[in-house]
Amino acid sequence: MAGENQGDGDHAGRMDRIYRRQRYIYDLTRKYFLFGRDRLVRQLGAVPGERIVEIGCGTARNLIRIARTHPGIRLYGLDASAEMLRTAEAAIARAKLPEPIVLKQGLAENLTPAVFDLPRPFDHAIFSYSLSMIPDWRAALIAACHSVRPDGFVHVVDFGDFKKIWAPAGRSFRSYLGLWHVTPRTELLRALESQGGSAEPCALHLLPGHYAFVVKAVPGAILSRLQMSTAISR
Repeated sequence: MAGENQGDGDHAGRMDRIYRRQRYIYDLTRKYFLFGRDRLVRQLGAVPGERIVEIGCGTARNLIRIARTHPGIRLYGLDASAEMLRTAEAAIARAKLPEPIVLKQGLAENLTPAVFDLPRPFDHAIFSYSLSMIPDWRAALIAACHSVRPDGFVHVVDFGDFKKIWAPAGRSFRSYLGLWHVTPRTELLRALESQGGSAEPCALHLLPGHYAFVVKAVPGAILSRLQMSTAISR
């Protein structure tokens, strides 16, 4: 996970400071409020031989689950935090998977297939509760869209706008998230909702109370929603 216009070192350093100790209990604690991740994995629709990159892969929890439920997939993980990648490497080693998972340290907005020495685009890109922590989240989405083949998919699960949750509870939870430098990307969600009738494939699922959302869309659909989200934020 990961706020706008910070330098590369600033953001990576912040993530290391946040997760230096949290990484040991991250998966245990996050399962109680990072909902929708397993739905994203189930609806991937990936086939053997395809390449999937997770941006902000953290402990590799999702990548390991994908490897177990979608055999034959080639998996890659990018994260700003070297500390989290240490935990991810250990988790992957314990999982004893038949195929390796390739991990790299780097910022989401710098993603390209070449970061992983790949000659062609990915088939899928995943953001799992990472957009709300990435400072330049629009640049991160653009980079992901340009790193995926045109008829591939970008998948996002993240916090929603909480607008159908009891207002005091929603405000309290938003304040709590702010302590961890988490900012729900509500303008993106509004753009996704308002463009539901677009001809470009874009499947949006809202969790109860608008607590979180899960979206699966072709890169072109994401890019068009990004343009709209920029207008909404002005």
